[in-house]
Amino acid sequence: MPKNTPKQKATIDKKIENLAPHTEDGTGQFMTTDQGLKINDDQNSLKAGERGGTLLEDFILREKITHFDHERIPERIVHARGSAAHGYFQVYESMAKYTKAGFLQDPSVKTPVFVRFSTVAGFRGSGDLARDVRGFAVKFYTDEGNYDLVGNNIPVFFIQDAIKFPDLIHAVKPEPHNEIPQAASAHDTFWDFVSLMPESMHMIMWAMSDRAIPRSLRMMEGFGIHTFRFINEQGKGCFVKFHWKPLLGVHSVTWDEALKINGKDPDFHRRDLHDAIDNGDYPEWEMGVQIVQEKDEHKFAFDLLDPTKLIPEEEVPVMRIGKMTLNRNPDNFFAETEQVAFHPGHLVPGIDFTNDPLLQGRLFSYTDTQLSRLGSPNFHEIPINRSINTVHNNQRDGHMRQQINKGKVAYNPNSLGGGCPFQAKMADGGFTSYVERIDAKKVRARSKSFFDHFSQARLFYMSQSKPEQNHIVDALSFELGHCDTEAIRVRVVGMLTQIDGGLAARVADNLGIKVPAKPEQPMNLSFGADAKPKDFQPVFVQQAVEKSAALSMANTVKNTIKTRQVAILATNGTDDSLMKMKTALEAKGAMVKVVSLKLGTFATTDNKQIKADQAFFGSSSVLFDAVYVPGGAKSIDALKNEPNAILFINEAYRHCKAIAAVAEGTDLLSTTYAGEKINSYQNDGNDLATLGIITGKSYKPEIAAAFVDAIAQHRFWQREELSKIPA
Repeated sequence: MPKNTPKQKATIDKKIENLAPHTEDGTGQFMTTDQGLKINDDQNSLKAGERGGTLLEDFILREKITHFDHERIPERIVHARGSAAHGYFQVYESMAKYTKAGFLQDPSVKTPVFVRFSTVAGFRGSGDLARDVRGFAVKFYTDEGNYDLVGNNIPVFFIQDAIKFPDLIHAVKPEPHNEIPQAASAHDTFWDFVSLMPESMHMIMWAMSDRAIPRSLRMMEGFGIHTFRFINEQGKGCFVKFHWKPLLGVHSVTWDEALKINGKDPDFHRRDLHDAIDNGDYPEWEMGVQIVQEKDEHKFAFDLLDPTKLIPEEEVPVMRIGKMTLNRNPDNFFAETEQVAFHPGHLVPGIDFTNDPLLQGRLFSYTDTQLSRLGSPNFHEIPINRSINTVHNNQRDGHMRQQINKGKVAYNPNSLGGGCPFQAKMADGGFTSYVERIDAKKVRARSKSFFDHFSQARLFYMSQSKPEQNHIVDALSFELGHCDTEAIRVRVVGMLTQIDGGLAARVADNLGIKVPAKPEQPMNLSFGADAKPKDFQPVFVQQAVEKSAALSMANTVKNTIKTRQVAILATNGTDDSLMKMKTALEAKGAMVKVVSLKLGTFATTDNKQIKADQAFFGSSSVLFDAVYVPGGAKSIDALKNEPNAILFINEAYRHCKAIAAVAEGTDLLSTTYAGEKINSYQNDGNDLATLGIITGKSYKPEIAAAFVDAIAQHRFWQREELSKIPA
């Protein structure tokens, strides 16, 4: 065999080197597909027209999302940390006017549901109280098949096109060189991405608000995010936005509480949901819909197909059409909560998609993800995923197949099997896609109606109460303060100027930087590599409403203390007001725990034995919604010498919670930092009740009633201004 010449050998060596594993560095390089094809537009999926459906032939989208979907096994890439429960849904009255969906017709029918709540960014072992979006996914086991409404507790999203989803999650996940930080967005890569993606700013306002740190999974809203379609028996369609409204109201914790709860009880939300159901305090939400007729599709200042936008309730009221009740905990966490597989493409007749480009990408991604995570195309046969109907089709075999199919025919059409299973006509409940005219050029682009990224971000911020706005400032300052790259901070502050100058100035001041005279225009805006300079200018569209009451938690339900956790601080020598207050609170549905110096029992002044539910060494005020201190000189003297008791009250005060004390119990308040502020406030002639502090020389029913009213208000945010300490 002839030997290779030196030149030939060098060429062969170069080819081998190119085929061998190597370190990739994208600096100064063009972006390519996994096959080395240079990519012209990594910002937009291929559509049938700017507002048209995403095309299956978009091999770049499919390659990118397929790779992303298979990055982790076996836990979910996103929404890994989850909690779930069984229950049922009942519609209030037939929705036949709008949709033929069977489960929305008969008020007497209870449709079984399985609901999974989750955080997005953290791994399975992360804490419940991360500042994060919460998943809110509902599987309806209807007579027409499974229907999945897969949403979040925030009605909008960070991005407009599904092709950007891998980038978003790569940015928010722990940084790959050191796997830090866990379940947190306070780091460079996330804010670098956000600072270059103005379409994220509306979602950022929500994520930096108190909505991202809910008090309980039972006290947060849910949203379908996208605009979907209802279709009735006559084939008439209308647009629909889905909402879940919690009957307990929408409530949050403070950021300082969230940090401490993650240390004291990282399973706080999971435990809360499980215990409430075990106790018979079943969580309830009303399903709401916003209906928009097709003729009104373009009447808004925003595009209905844009997932970074919401419909203000002042423009289209939410019609509450039914109620969902969760009444049973899973029997096995892995078999149910972990193996449940949701998919926005699991539909029933009467509900269909729109051309929302984020939704269109999700329709491909979810099945692909389940194949990787659950390891088989038969994931639908896992008990928690099974339809209540028997499945009849020609799918066969595959890993872990459970259904036993009789007969020798597994194709269609056939004569040997009598043509079975048959295709179902519409009259038989067969699903047919909504007939929509498509006449467009094949493009990678976005409709110009998607270009306004700041108007609704401003609407959200201006709709918040003053305390809520303060908390957004604090959250942005905290997050950006954890970014090491100052240029990223400056870019984000520049974007905040497009929302509100005061907001930008306050955040900049906290960060020790100047507000940019002219915000840097992101050069990675979603217009592709051939975008023109004019494409990078911000767009503002006048909104129909300047403030929306529904966007502020200040306007939520505040008329109940059901399932609220109340701590009573006491030990030997406490007076009989302990049991009187406990009885009064439990009569209103509160969950009362006695916290003492140690576990075991202690005696009251009238020699009754009281069992301590918790001890200070294993408890904390952050795990409760309110605090009561009964009288009894001996008890109070002991508590004054317990640092954890003083801390308990000080933290409850700082976190703006309702506090009550009677008789000698008021002396304990006076020895705390909270007591100093309370005395000063009272000496200025103010009513302590307006500050959420209820006191009395002795226990009276009126004291209990006032305390109940105070707990129902959730928080007394004015204390933040009084104490000059953010909660």
